[in-house]
Amino acid sequence: MNLVGTDTGQVSRPRFGTARVWVESPLQLLSAVETHAAGLLGSDVHIVPRLGMPLQATTGAMLDSAPAGVSFQPAAKRPPMPKSAKERWVVGDAYSGKVQRALLGGVRAKEIIVIDDGLATLSLIAQLTQRSPTPLVRARAKQSAARTSLGLAMWRKMRALARESRLLIVSALQVPQEQRERMDELGIKFAQHKFEWLATQPVAERFAEPTLLIGSAMVADGLIHAEPYLAWVKSLAADGPLAYFPHRRETPQFLQLLDALENVHLKTHTVPIEMRLRDLRPGQEIRALPSTVIPSLRLLLGNEARSLYPLPVPEHWWTDTTSQQLREHLSRSLEV
Repeated sequence: MNLVGTDTGQVSRPRFGTARVWVESPLQLLSAVETHAAGLLGSDVHIVPRLGMPLQATTGAMLDSAPAGVSFQPAAKRPPMPKSAKERWVVGDAYSGKVQRALLGGVRAKEIIVIDDGLATLSLIAQLTQRSPTPLVRARAKQSAARTSLGLAMWRKMRALARESRLLIVSALQVPQEQRERMDELGIKFAQHKFEWLATQPVAERFAEPTLLIGSAMVADGLIHAEPYLAWVKSLAADGPLAYFPHRRETPQFLQLLDALENVHLKTHTVPIEMRLRDLRPGQEIRALPSTVIPSLRLLLGNEARSLYPLPVPEHWWTDTTSQQLREHLSRSLEV
């Protein structure tokens, strides 16, 4: 599959202007800072986290080192609205019901920008570039009539924004050539960052364990069975100490089972894993199931990416309720 990652010719790097940014995950918060550092958001950037999201640690890690012009605002229940039509409106999850209702309700903004949310961003691009109307609904979401109608209206709205040259998508991931060409046809602007800002930051953490395992939410989400996953973690820990980095959706009860395994050392969930595992000790290995973090870490680790060993999900791990389409979507990170 041919991949390209350069900006489209229409992307501007504005020196001035205000952007209102709504983030719903640690990765989106990091993406907001990277997008601003890349010169895409203007001079005055207000980042508002969604109320209830575990973003305090990420915000705290960035307070003293964020690029000039960034301010972190109090958490809110819904996306902040622009105060004038000259501002930019920035979101990370175009599948979010709060984002979709806000945009369809009317957002007066110079430009709508979708910042990186990993594989979800690639799925968004794939759906927006379909030739027939395609509801913007997450692959694992329940396809109710109301949700499908909302997603279909969002597809039409974003296509209309593209025709007006008001839609920009930003990602660290690479997009298939045929989709990039289709984006150009539709007027969807695209820019790619490579975590340039993060690469300039000092490494705050290093871990002693020889094996670093990135936790998965697939058990918590009911996509894979717990027993083979636990057995896999146990087998990795049999070779020596293992640092386990929990996913924010893993339950306390399941983490207790992991913590009881010999040689498994649970790490407190703090900042995005991209910020924690970008500098390895000699001989350390990173293990993971398919995840958005895999292509991000490949980019950040450079030559050290050879120490990253993602495991394709064995067929018998999947639960019966996980569709083939969702299995393929989740496994896509192994190919990007």
